[in-house]
Amino acid sequence: MMLFGKISWKFCSLKKLPWSYDSRPFWGWLNAVFNKYIMVDYECIRDVVPDRVASEWLLCCGAMVQSHGQDRWQKDYNHLPKSPLGKYKIQTIDATDSCIMNIGCDHLEGLQHLEKIQLSKCHYIEDSCLEKLGQFENLQKSILEMEITFCGNVTYKGIVALQHLRNLKQLLLHDLPGVKEKEKIVQVFETSLPSLNLKLDLK
Repeated sequence: MMLFGKISWKFCSLKKLPWSYDSRPFWGWLNAVFNKYIMVDYECIRDVVPDRVASEWLLCCGAMVQSHGQDRWQKDYNHLPKSPLGKYKIQTIDATDSCIMNIGCDHLEGLQHLEKIQLSKCHYIEDSCLEKLGQFENLQKSILEMEITFCGNVTYKGIVALQHLRNLKQLLLHDLPGVKEKEKIVQVFETSLPSLNLKLDLK
């Protein structure tokens, strides 16, 4: 049984519609409401089914998840396996073109098996979200790879917060117009994560 009930994919897809610069405030408001609609149940995240809670939030926001031992990606909230709820452990998140934002990132706190996150064209991802990811103890242990590309609201402050992901092995940063301090980033990660494979193409 779904924790949040059946969701209309047509509603989930609203964020995919073409939008002009003038309509940006409206879509920002709508996506913020949508992130809040999937309420953060901290008891479920800590003690019950953290991977299920995170999967439902991510898929509702347009992201995809892949679980350990599974070849295929989960893309549709309504097609998530109904049981057992605690069986599937998220290994990879592909949030390309999704509407995830900081107010919903608490859903990721309980994940213990997440190894890779891809954030591409995530217009609502800001430094506060990356800082939050760097603070979650479970993610500090599990995350091995991250890709952050075409995210215009990310700056140096958010990138260097990832140094707290102490097992991070690969970090790809590409086309981030808000990040200018390439040399400083290299210095930070050379000191904090000397074994990190850091790839920068910041434009």
